Amino acid sequence: MVVYENISMEEDIFYEYTVPSEIYQNGLDSASNISNLTTNLPPELSSEVPSQLTGEGAQSTLTTIVNHLNSALGIDILSILGTISRIVLIILITCFVAKMVRRAVNVHLPRITSSGSKVGIDSETEITFRALISRLLVVAVYILGAIMVIYQIPTLNRLAVTLLAGAGVAALAIGLAAQDSLSNVVSGIFLAVFHPFRIGDYIDFNGEYGQIEDLTLRHTTIKTWDGRRIFVPNSIMGSQPIINWSITDPIITYPIIVGIAYDADIDKAREIMLDVAKRHPLVLKNHEIAVRVTELGDFAVNMRLSVDVPNRDVAWTTACDLREAIKKRFDKEGIEIPYPYRNLIIHRDPAGPAAEEEAPPSQGPGNL
Repeated sequence: MVVYENISMEEDIFYEYTVPSEIYQNGLDSASNISNLTTNLPPELSSEVPSQLTGEGAQSTLTTIVNHLNSALGIDILSILGTISRIVLIILITCFVAKMVRRAVNVHLPRITSSGSKVGIDSETEITFRALISRLLVVAVYILGAIMVIYQIPTLNRLAVTLLAGAGVAALAIGLAAQDSLSNVVSGIFLAVFHPFRIGDYIDFNGEYGQIEDLTLRHTTIKTWDGRRIFVPNSIMGSQPIINWSITDPIITYPIIVGIAYDADIDKAREIMLDVAKRHPLVLKNHEIAVRVTELGDFAVNMRLSVDVPNRDVAWTTACDLREAIKKRFDKEGIEIPYPYRNLIIHRDPAGPAAEEEAPPSQGPGNL
């Protein structure tokens, strides 16, 4: 029988215990040998050795709960939690990147291209380009984020691979289903590239006068003179005629037509109209101001006053002011602004109507 001495370095105590001789002959191949090995240990070590040798120490409460849920539900809780964490992280990063892209295009890019002469485009065209490019880049970022989220889900990942395998058929089906939306997107890109109008321009469209307020991937927003917003699909904006009052030069010539009586003094009326126009603050004095007779109408001589104003936005109000001032001056100077009237001429036959024959008196019963 072999005697081993176990020395404790901390307490300096010697223990003597025996190890079965079978460990050298048959090895530790039976439960009895293991039992003898552990039960013959000193009391100070008998409670610590089993947990270190056999790995059967107490587990944490969280690990116990996770293992119980895994066995009860038949799923891997840790794997699902990891997938959800990655998806949330991707969503947050996508939103952050989209916000930074929008800020870079709308805030930092104008600082780089602050001088329009350096890049060869005017400020309105630059604003239009930035609005469309910002939306295109943000959409691309969100699409990339959605693809990454789909890739994190195993089931959807296999579905995505299947869809990519039939990408041609899927693209055709999506194109047919969303042809109107795709048409608006393509038309919006063409409008930004060829810019028949820009954000801030004043236009006449479909009988409506207003200012281009925004250009999105789907529609164009027009703010009318009375504060209404008209949302027009880009495909319609690209196919309808548009009158742009400020595409190159915002200065416009606006006519005011006034009729005077046939017996009125044309030269005096012209002098009054020119004087009124030169006194208005919004009429450009360094441009030609002209009054011409345009029509000899049924009851009036029509005269047209042509003035130049800074832009179309003030032209209508300026014309209203000029009409009112001209009417007051004409009344003061005795120049008539006629209204429609007719001369009624009655022709009578000089011979007069034929004399009526006197009818014989009727014979009543008293004359018989």
